[in-house]
Amino acid sequence: MSQPASVLRRNGFTFKQFFVAHDRCAMKVGTDGILLGAWAPIARVKRILDIGTGSGLLALMLAQRTESTVVIDAVELDADAAEQAAENVAESPWANRIQIHIADVAQWLAEANSRYDLIISNPPYYAQGVECATPEREQARYTTTLDHVTLLNCAASAITEEGFFCVVLPEDIGNAFSEQALAMGWHLRLRTDVAETDLRPPHRVLLAFSPRAGECFSDRLTIRGPEQQYSEGYTALTQAFYLFM
Repeated sequence: MSQPASVLRRNGFTFKQFFVAHDRCAMKVGTDGILLGAWAPIARVKRILDIGTGSGLLALMLAQRTESTVVIDAVELDADAAEQAAENVAESPWANRIQIHIADVAQWLAEANSRYDLIISNPPYYAQGVECATPEREQARYTTTLDHVTLLNCAASAITEEGFFCVVLPEDIGNAFSEQALAMGWHLRLRTDVAETDLRPPHRVLLAFSPRAGECFSDRLTIRGPEQQYSEGYTALTQAFYLFM
């Protein structure tokens, strides 16, 4: 049920069916996460793992999109972010389906010994560089605490044979990530290149990998049309979430 604009809350993002507070999280709700949460394939999914959940955005979006029998584990290394994610989940309609875990995902997976039909991550992607304002933001942005090889290995250890591992990355880093994944035995099955407008080159890429070989479906999505309004494609993908669509 949609919330009227008069009840919009501060320090977070109000969606049609839930609110995400993010003032204690290094990385805020943004277009990348919203794209990934709306785009990831959910057919026949029973168990979902969200690696580096942050505010809990992806876990909440996937809970909204899936049936009531689907369970979601969301793992976050930063204690403050994990606590806020747990609060966001507790206030949502899906508190009984999402479990937040404060842990290093590699260690947690080794102990959990679970398999997932969908693994999703909006991962760190910058190599160590310009110093961030806080250690928490550095952890969320840089690959020093979760490099891409480790992330791919973690996903490989927990994915079902028919499952998908989905990420969103900058275009150039996404291409390198794909090469790394293919070298490790993954198969690219879905790819959507995302551009701000038709006249601009893609700046983000949505990728879905599987342990099982098969055809790769590729397409392109533009966020805004000629008059700077949201494009038909972006609206169709995200309208179940945005209040103003």
